[in-house]
Amino acid sequence: MKLLLDENLSRRIVPFLQHAFPGSTQVALLGLQSASDQDIWNRAKSDGYVVVTRDADFQELSLVWGSPPQVVRLRTPNLNRASVLEMLLDHKDQIHHALEIEGMSSIELIAQPQSD
Repeated sequence: MKLLLDENLSRRIVPFLQHAFPGSTQVALLGLQSASDQDIWNRAKSDGYVVVTRDADFQELSLVWGSPPQVVRLRTPNLNRASVLEMLLDHKDQIHHALEIEGMSSIELIAQPQSD
């Protein structure tokens, strides 16, 4: 499963995703910076990516247009790059199960509040 990170997620985590999600990239690395959601959706669909985003837009598109592509929505406060990477890697099995085994069109990952 290869991920396509939306603009709101750092391209700097892409190399660290390659072991768990080979072939993953970020929209700017594909020349899609400032592209419309529909353009990103179409690229993800044609190239077999799962869209990863913090925005509800792609999740709403999946309700209207169906999948592919599938969507992983991160329901998080503004986490730093390392926390986003950790969240994706820690939930790899859950993402795989929901999207590939159950065939869901989207999944939400919700960050748990940090306790002091």
